[in-house]
Amino acid sequence: MSNPRDEVKVGERIKLLREDKALSLDEVAKRSGISSSVLSQIENHMVSPPLGTLIRLAKAMGIPTGMFFSDQAESPFCLVRRDDRPVASRFASTEGLSYGYSYEALGFAKKNRKMEPFVVTLTEAEVPQTDLNQHAGEEFIFVLEGEIEVILGEASEILKEGDSIYYDSNIPHRVARHGDKEAKIVAVIWTGEEMIIF
Repeated sequence: MSNPRDEVKVGERIKLLREDKALSLDEVAKRSGISSSVLSQIENHMVSPPLGTLIRLAKAMGIPTGMFFSDQAESPFCLVRRDDRPVASRFASTEGLSYGYSYEALGFAKKNRKMEPFVVTLTEAEVPQTDLNQHAGEEFIFVLEGEIEVILGEASEILKEGDSIYYDSNIPHRVARHGDKEAKIVAVIWTGEEMIIF
């Protein structure tokens, strides 16, 4: 069994799960609204998807987002020790240019879950993210360390350690580090009842 702290190869997991569901690139692209060429780049580690894209792909395949981090969703509860969180970093390509954050899955072993919790670490981005994410559901963010900027449509808010925000994720949104220091947040995402898999 691999160490949960080993970096998760999200693209490989997406491809494996898509093939397990007997879905073509074109089918998943059509269902998710993500082009088949971008999906191919994700599966081949040329592009690393943000959480919003992972959510859309999971819904298109009818699986919980956490399955991109682990296939252990078999328990009625999920206890994750500090050193056992599966980690995925966002890189722009095989050259390893950083988008400025990594995420650690916290709910991957809970079956039939309605929420996806993550610890997200925000660092300096070598590839600035300018696009806003938008998907069904709701998101809750709590700042553990540092400062973040949350853009919601036309609004922009700076959150500091101990601050939180809860919003409908159908509002175009983006979360990024604010200032020069690393920031760490807890993000809990609910994408709707249709996400639940029995």
